[in-house]
Amino acid sequence: MSNPIFTSAREIQDFILARNWDFCFIGGIAVLRWGEMRMTQDVDLCLLAGFGNEEKYIDGFLRNFEARISDAGEFARKHRVLLLRSSGHVAIDVAFSGLDFETRMIKRATLFPFEEGIQLKTCNAEDLIILKAFADRPQDWLDVEGILARQGTGIDRPYCIEMLSQLCLARDNSEIVDRFKRLLDRD
Repeated sequence: MSNPIFTSAREIQDFILARNWDFCFIGGIAVLRWGEMRMTQDVDLCLLAGFGNEEKYIDGFLRNFEARISDAGEFARKHRVLLLRSSGHVAIDVAFSGLDFETRMIKRATLFPFEEGIQLKTCNAEDLIILKAFADRPQDWLDVEGILARQGTGIDRPYCIEMLSQLCLARDNSEIVDRFKRLLDRD
């Protein structure tokens, strides 16, 4: 029996690939690939939409997937996240991306076999670390620690520091980078 998370991820991946849109999975699915095993109850992905092109993506998704909230289109235009539900009733969050880092992350993403017949395109370990650290939530820091523990010296640490530093400039929060460096020092 297939995992409903993976089945739902494949469902939306097939939809996206049929349209030649650029994307990758982030969040819990990517953590399962690169970090410590943990439960995830939704599917998170980053779709390369740019800025000002979101409407065609919103319309396409809403014609083919159930919205999780009544004003999903308006919410997506305002917050750049479209809240959907798969045919198997799994929550799907589509983040509309357009930053240079996000574009690079999507281009670097690769397929990974999660179970028989299901390969999903996920971001790489370094980009996942950067996303998680930048989100700066307790669970995200636990995920960063798990990825570092599992991937060890295979992580391109200078790349992580450089990209995280660039993102944190916009937030004017160097504490995130400092916290990440402290984690690396413990390793």
